Formats: sequence, C-alpha cells, structure tokens
Amino acid sequence: MPKTAAFERFADAYDGWFEDHRSLYEAELQAIGQLMPPSEVEAMEVGVGSGKFALPLGIRVGVEPSEKMAARARALGIDVQAGVAEALPYPDERFDLVLMVTTICFLDNVATSLAECSRVLRPGGSLIVGFVDKASDLGQRYLQKQGESRFYGEATFFSAAEVAAYLRDAGFIVTETRQALIPDEPPGLIKEGSGRGGFIAIKGIKPDPRREGER
Repeated sequence: MPKTAAFERFADAYDGWFEDHRSLYEAELQAIGQLMPPSEVEAMEVGVGSGKFALPLGIRVGVEPSEKMAARARALGIDVQAGVAEALPYPDERFDLVLMVTTICFLDNVATSLAECSRVLRPGGSLIVGFVDKASDLGQRYLQKQGESRFYGEATFFSAAEVAAYLRDAGFIVTETRQALIPDEPPGLIKEGSGRGGFIAIKGIKPDPRREGER
C-alpha cells in the first residue's frame, strides 16, 4: 500500500523543510542536475510530491499517490497522475528521462518499480534515482531517529551499493553517481561517486539494442 498518510497529514511541514534547509535542498538539486541531459527531453518524476524537484529541473509530468501533495504540484503547472511506482499509468517507451527522488525508500516493491521505470523509458533513456545513503553519517542518523520521524517511520533505507545493484538487476547500465551533503565540506560541494555524501544521485541508462556493438 502507498505510504501516504504522513504526507496527507503533514504536507505543510514537508514543504517547510525545504525552506528551512535551503542550502541542503539546493545541494540535492545540484547533484541531480549534474546527471540531467544537456537539452530538454520528455521527462517524468515518480513520486513527484509537491513538485520541489520537478519544477526547478524542468520536469512537467509526474506520478504521485498522495492527493494533497499532488494538488500542490498541479498548482505549479505539473501534470500529475494519481498512481504508484509499481504500476505507472503511462504507455511503453513514453519518456526519455525518469526521475525518482527520496521515493525509493517508500516503495512496496523496488524491483517491480524499476522494471516499470524501464518499461516507460525509450531505449537509451535515463533513470536518475536520488536518495539518502544508508551507509553515510546522515543515513545512520536517519535510522537512529526513524521512530521519531513524521515521514520516515515506514521508510526502508538503502546504501548506494544496494541501489546500484537494483538498477543493474533491472537491466540498467549504471553510468554516473554524484554525492552531496558531505561531512566537513561546504553544503554546495558535489563530488563524483559515493562513500561520504549523505545524499546520492545515481544515473542508469536503458540499453538501446539498435546501438549494440557501437564503439
């Protein structure tokens, strides 16, 4: 079942976090932005929420199970469909890019969700997954305080290695990783790879059979 109760009840508090922690939010946006295609493409965000990532990243289509969050995104001009990651309401090969930010920890079935992302992507399309790394200092703090959290009480956190493995199992080619929110570094510093950053963005490419064998 979609884990939407907290987002329905505390929508104001959710949006307030981005205002109260703007430097952290902007660092997460920058990490994802470094993996975005250089030109405009047809894109969709899974778990678009209130549009905090879709809007600044130029994504105008999204899926969201929480009606209260979806209404906020629609008010920003985003075309939001009610639905869940495990059954995306779009036809095959509809998009060039799918984004999923802080959504993977709320999924009922990660493998099915990533298979759905692959299904709606065109060959050669990209999936970008942003999340809090369970293995990081930040991830460990989230785990320690999980029982006190309005939003993450039902979450399942993953490490960067686990997410990369899920992507490969779903048939994606993992090409790039960015890490942000690195301890003892300025909030805006973005580095390649993972291992220190609390927030990770991983990019996977859906193989294009037409280009197999190219060098």
